[in-house]
Amino acid sequence: MLQKQMGVREWGLLITLSVLWGGSFLFIKLALTELPPFTIVFSRVSLAAIVLTFWVWISGQPLLRSLQQWQEFLVMGALNNLIPFSLIAWGQTQINSSLAAILNATTPIFAVILAHWLTQDERLTPDRFAGTVLGLGGVVVLMSPQALSQFNLTNLAQLAILGAACSYGLAGIYGKRFRSLSPPVAAAGMLIGTSVMMLPLVLIIDRPWTLAPDSIAVFSILGLSLLSTALAYLIYFQLLATAGSTNLLLVTFLIPISALVLGVLVLKEQVQWTEVIGMGLIFLGLIAIDGRFQLRRQRSA
Repeated sequence: MLQKQMGVREWGLLITLSVLWGGSFLFIKLALTELPPFTIVFSRVSLAAIVLTFWVWISGQPLLRSLQQWQEFLVMGALNNLIPFSLIAWGQTQINSSLAAILNATTPIFAVILAHWLTQDERLTPDRFAGTVLGLGGVVVLMSPQALSQFNLTNLAQLAILGAACSYGLAGIYGKRFRSLSPPVAAAGMLIGTSVMMLPLVLIIDRPWTLAPDSIAVFSILGLSLLSTALAYLIYFQLLATAGSTNLLLVTFLIPISALVLGVLVLKEQVQWTEVIGMGLIFLGLIAIDGRFQLRRQRSA
């Protein structure tokens, strides 16, 4: 499959998307100072669902679908939102935002592994296998060998972020059934489904009426839902149409960098040498999995 060429506009949107998604880790960290994880996730998906549903309505697209379609929205909402958003939010109660973003960059690695076992047409190639090994090696560096003898909440939080990445990988496989739908419709339906599933969890566990968040937490929630979710989805779909899914994978490289820069500048987080080495190994793995550089080298030869 030929890759589409990206112009200045596409590159600008790609960088913007990386900042929005990288900024989600910053917004979560700021909101966690006043709000529990489930409340953060519910606020994120419900506000974004309202915005995208309004977008679908003004664009004249039908949202009401069959019962089976809504059941699929619920499954997709669980895999792509409820599970990973909740795991990431809880994980960031124990680790910094940049480390969470770096671990989350393993999503394509888990997607490749899961696709090999769950599909018939996406088997592991030698390049993808090498990329998987490199990426998992980066995870080992990030978690450090001490986790084997002194397992603690920090390590559990790291595993939670990896669980989120695995859930995203499953969502990528399951989401192929929505190819016939308009992307904004699929996103709105998914977010509505997530909001419905999250509501009882928030009411029973978090009791939000007892919370009194400060202005920083409120603005963080607004940024997380309106910028890092609703606006990010719209940019994502635009890039998917103009740049193609292959080029869109480049955002995976940019998100940890955006999160790391924001974490250092805003949250004053300290970058550890293990994070730099681990991120480097994960990036090498992603390059091998992506395959574009190998393809260009073969064409040059």
